[in-house]
Amino acid sequence: MPLINGFTTHPGFTEVLAVSKGDQGPGVVLRTVLIVGVVGIVLLAWFLLRGYGKKD
Repeated sequence: MPLINGFTTHPGFTEVLAVSKGDQGPGVVLRTVLIVGVVGIVLLAWFLLRGYGKKD
């Protein structure tokens, strides 16, 4: 297992941190941020609008 600052790490963890030759830039990160943002907006809209459907 590789050593990072004296700590043993899982090989998959170091592969995630490493920049590979096939790195396409921020594509995966940007896609993840957009998906999480859209889901967050939907949940926020549901939370804010759920009170309007209740009858007094």
